[in-house]
Amino acid sequence: MRKGFTLVELLIVLAVIAALMAVATPLALNAVKNAKASQVAQNFRNIKTAVENYWNTEKPTAAASITGISIGTLVSSKYLSATPTNFSVAVTTGTGGVYNCTITYSGKDVDADKVRSNGMGEVQGNTGADLTLTFNLQKWW
Repeated sequence: MRKGFTLVELLIVLAVIAALMAVATPLALNAVKNAKASQVAQNFRNIKTAVENYWNTEKPTAAASITGISIGTLVSSKYLSATPTNFSVAVTTGTGGVYNCTITYSGKDVDADKVRSNGMGEVQGNTGADLTLTFNLQKWW
């Protein structure tokens, strides 16, 4: 009597492994998409907080320093610990001491609805397009 597996037994094992992979792969890909959306939502939160802290602590007065707020400014001033990828900040002059700040995520790899469901409901944009978060900054000094 020979020892070993028959061809039929090996094919059955391969079929079972293929069936398990067919079930597990979509679940893993969905988990990666959810993690990416969660990371983008957290970056929106961190950048918004950093802009507000910079604004209220540094109290920029010159128009150039107000509209010159950027990710690089926030990192060099230690309001952000690292530069998040594909994000930008723009502050525009408003009226009555109110300024408009827009944070933009230019990566097209995130589901916008998943970002909104991660606590960032005010994020605008569609999947496959730039996502933006717009808020006001009040100049009180």
